[in-house]
Amino acid sequence: MNEILDMKTIRDYNDFLGIETQNPLVSLVDFSKVKVLPHRCKCFGFYAIFLKEMIHGQITYGRSRYDYQEGTLVFIAPGQVGGINDGGHTVNPRGYALLFHPDLIRGTSLGRKIKEYTFFSYEVNEALHMSERERLTVFSCFNEIEEELQHAIDKHSRSIIVSVIEVLLNHCLRFYDRQFATRAVINSDVLTRFEALLGSYFDSDKPEELGLPSVAWCADQLHFSANYFGDMVKKQTGKSAIEYIHLAIINRVKDLLLGTNKTVSEIAYEVGFQYPHHLSRLFKKVAGCTPNEYRMQGKL
Repeated sequence: MNEILDMKTIRDYNDFLGIETQNPLVSLVDFSKVKVLPHRCKCFGFYAIFLKEMIHGQITYGRSRYDYQEGTLVFIAPGQVGGINDGGHTVNPRGYALLFHPDLIRGTSLGRKIKEYTFFSYEVNEALHMSERERLTVFSCFNEIEEELQHAIDKHSRSIIVSVIEVLLNHCLRFYDRQFATRAVINSDVLTRFEALLGSYFDSDKPEELGLPSVAWCADQLHFSANYFGDMVKKQTGKSAIEYIHLAIINRVKDLLLGTNKTVSEIAYEVGFQYPHHLSRLFKKVAGCTPNEYRMQGKL
C-alpha cells in the first residue's frame, strides 16, 4: 500500500481516527481512545508531536524506517510525510499526539521563532528519548492543553494554548541538550568521522566536481539530517557545522600555500571555490590575513 493520505487540517486527522474535533487549529489525541489504528502514510499540513507508547510497526519518515521505543518523542513539521505503511493496523494503541496548525501560531512570538526548534526537521531515528522525569514534564504540558480544550473557545483560548506549546518546545530543547550531552562519546566518534570525511573529500576530485562540501552533503554521508548534525556539532565543538567546514578548508589551503608553488587562484579552484576572490575573503575572515600574506609569513 503506497498511497499517501493528504492531511491538510487537524479535522482531517481526527476524522481519520474517528475522534471529535474540539478546536480546528489544535488537538491533543489520546490514542487509547482509538480502538483500531490503521497503518497509513500521511502528508501532514500541520505540526505534530508524537509520543507513541504501544503502536506496532516500523515508522516511515523521509528515507528512514524506525522501530519506536517506548517513551520517545518524534516531531513532524508541515509538508513532511510520516507514518506506518505496511497495510496493517494496531489494536488498542497507546500514546499521544499534539497537533497544531500553523495558523494557530501565526503572528505570535512562537510563530516568529518556530524555525529555531530545529528538531522539527530531524530524522525520525533522531527522536528524543526521555527520562521518566522528562515524560512527566511533557504530560504536564499535555494536561494543561487538554484542560483548555475542554473549555468553550473564548478570546483567551489561543494565547493560553500557544504559550503552553511554547513552554513544551522549550523543555524539549533542554531535553535534547541533555541527550547530546549523554551521547558525548558517540558524538565524538561522529566528529572523528566528520574530520575524516572532509580529509578524504579534499584528497579526491570532488572539490573540482562538486565544489565546496556543504553541511547537507556531509550530514547525508554520515547518515544524519542536516539540522540534527548541525546541532550536534555545535553542542560538541562550540562551532557551527559550516564554521567547522570552513576551518577544514582554510587548513587545507594553508598546507597548499606553504607546501606548493601554486597560485592562490589555482588553489582556490583545487579546493572547490568557483571564484578565487571568495577564497581570499574567507581566508581573511578565518585566518586574519590574506593568502599571500600568510605565504609570505611562512617564508620568513
